[in-house]
Amino acid sequence: MDREAFAAAKINLFLHVGGRLEDGDHGLSSLMVFADVGDRLSLRDAAHLELRVRGPFADHLSAGPENLVLRAARRMSEHLAGEHPSVEIALEKRIPVAAGLGGGSSDAGAALRLLRSAWAPDLTDHLLEEIAGGLGADGAACLWGRPVVAQGRGERLSSAPLLPQIDAVLVNPGTPVATGEVFARLDTSGRPGDEALPDLPQAFESVAELAGWLRATRNDLQVPAISLVPQIEDVLATLSDEPETLLARMSGSGATCFALCAGDYEAETLAERIEALRPEWWVKRCRLGGPWG
Repeated sequence: MDREAFAAAKINLFLHVGGRLEDGDHGLSSLMVFADVGDRLSLRDAAHLELRVRGPFADHLSAGPENLVLRAARRMSEHLAGEHPSVEIALEKRIPVAAGLGGGSSDAGAALRLLRSAWAPDLTDHLLEEIAGGLGADGAACLWGRPVVAQGRGERLSSAPLLPQIDAVLVNPGTPVATGEVFARLDTSGRPGDEALPDLPQAFESVAELAGWLRATRNDLQVPAISLVPQIEDVLATLSDEPETLLARMSGSGATCFALCAGDYEAETLAERIEALRPEWWVKRCRLGGPWG
């Protein structure tokens, strides 16, 4: 048995975050899309459940029991009367860790899809979504890697507007950001955002129209993240100064930022220039949307 799955990087085109709810979580609304860059997982028979991590960012990620891939496998086991899969999951970590890209949640989602196909083909989509949602705020959205609008704590999902082809550039300055610290900084600032979902059109006809609409939205975690990692501001300023950039913004809790571009040529040109200007940064030209194979 050899099976593979792609775990697409998640991008928050906007992220509105409110104050703390009674259970300590934050209310939010977000338009999430997925990139054609991400991690890759494979599955093969083994004596017992184990996880092996390789790839350019493997040294930044633990393969221990708290890894979301293993947590996803254990959650699935609980739903199947405690039966444990005897498989080795290999995770090729291609995107930065603690980077605002939902990598852990997407890895867990890809693992759940793989495990169902190999181990529990009768498991329903609804139950798979329930397991993914229990792993974190991005879990349910990252399971399928489709453009989606998230509300509540991230668990209330609805269809995204129709989107054009979105060419973009992702840039990370190489500094991990702890999501909990960003939310704590937001709380201590005394200036929680408003999680209200803006009025969304049914469709965007072009990336220029999408970028124009997004300018009236925000990522409420951007300012607290910059206070922890000032390099994010440098990335945003660098991207914003380039003629190919229609909109530059941070994704999630950072530190990865994205630039929307009018087309493939503009995105390729921008990526090459940023790589030359700042070779120490992680730079990826990509296409946003999803799902990707």
